[in-house]
Amino acid sequence: MVRSAVRRCLGLAAVALPLIAFGAESETGPATDRVPFASSYQPLPAQAVLLKNATILTGTGQRLEHGDVLIADGRIRQVGSDLAAGAASEYDASGLWLTPGIIDVHSHIGVYSNPGVEGHSDGNESVAPNTAEVWAEHSVWPQDPAFITALAGGITTLQILPGSANLFGGRGVTLKAVPGVSVMDMKFPDAPYGMKMACGENPKRLYKSRRRSPATRMGNIAVVREAWIDATEYRDKLQAHAEGHGKKPKRDLELETLAGALNGEILVHNHCYRADEMSLMIDVAHEFGYQITAFHHAVEAYKIADKLRDNGICSAIWADWWGAKMEAFDGIPANGVILDQADACVVVHSDSKVGIQRLNQEAAKIMRAAAEVDIEIAPEHAIQWISKNAAEALGILEQTGTVEPGKMADLVLWSHNPFSVYARPVRVYIDGAVAFDLDDQSANPVSDFSLGTTSLHEAQP
Repeated sequence: MVRSAVRRCLGLAAVALPLIAFGAESETGPATDRVPFASSYQPLPAQAVLLKNATILTGTGQRLEHGDVLIADGRIRQVGSDLAAGAASEYDASGLWLTPGIIDVHSHIGVYSNPGVEGHSDGNESVAPNTAEVWAEHSVWPQDPAFITALAGGITTLQILPGSANLFGGRGVTLKAVPGVSVMDMKFPDAPYGMKMACGENPKRLYKSRRRSPATRMGNIAVVREAWIDATEYRDKLQAHAEGHGKKPKRDLELETLAGALNGEILVHNHCYRADEMSLMIDVAHEFGYQITAFHHAVEAYKIADKLRDNGICSAIWADWWGAKMEAFDGIPANGVILDQADACVVVHSDSKVGIQRLNQEAAKIMRAAAEVDIEIAPEHAIQWISKNAAEALGILEQTGTVEPGKMADLVLWSHNPFSVYARPVRVYIDGAVAFDLDDQSANPVSDFSLGTTSLHEAQP
């Protein structure tokens, strides 16, 4: 993904800096000291700016009319009214709405890249029910144009996950929606890894067709439990060795990921539709002592809202998608409403390169479903489903997800109330830099694949 020629040069320069630094380090220490696959993310060039007189939804449940936000050095410095710009420039946001950057916890952009051809199908290592050893970041193609269309929809952060063919699909990775030559240039600094698990029809259907286990839901659970038994033993051997007891086990990428999940260092994101299966997976988690961060898709989460709340598990859901297969048949539009009223964690996700462009409208559908039963959900509350709660599910809430001083300046200025069908992002800021500008197409990223078609994009209304 690239920008204009000037910005492209800036981006490449930003990428080159860590390589130069590494070269210097290699003269004084062994190359093996370098952490593999570390983020090389560098914020885009930014200037201090005061965004004035916007309607602000902070993501903390607050709404400020005629509010100001001062951003500098990539961070939110002040939030309030009648703030002084000081040395910062001013941007008149009168009539606009300002929210945290939108976060999608479930995307396959880059691992199922556009154009959708077999050569770009890199999301499912569907050769065994347990492929915890694979990492989605090793499949991500940064030139996928869908990163840019997501950004134009207000997305500032997204988690890229492996697919759901396997019970353990592998590690996910959290990215900033910025240009990068390598996926490491996009990798959210210090974000914990996620691990994709899957329940239900997908794994049993695939492996039954190959006449191997799991072929049923009971087979699913058995294979999952066997994997956790192995992971527990691996973790215990590592711990014993660290305490001076026993031989260190041979490094195993599969068990390394699972042990990380057992230790809470890797967050468990579990694809699961039915309430009964979610309940079983909670029992499995209790058996082996790990925490499920979120159930993804969760169309029947409303049936166990209290249990999900009591276990501290988020439900990452669509607003009204259902019925594509048997396990998705009992979805209802009020799913998110019931969860929200039970004070359970609600996250609206996409699982779609199209849906990710309008997560605000997906959240608005849940607000409408609430209104149909005379429950009013205010915009300042609903925005949390696609910002604060999503950030919490990715383990990055201390860095982003709300409009509060000290956090990354990941922000969206909207033309209207973001839950209106007329709303469009006017500007998207990532770490205080203008990453997308509706009124200045020349400033926006263009993927290598899209070069030569930019003028066609600009011609569209």
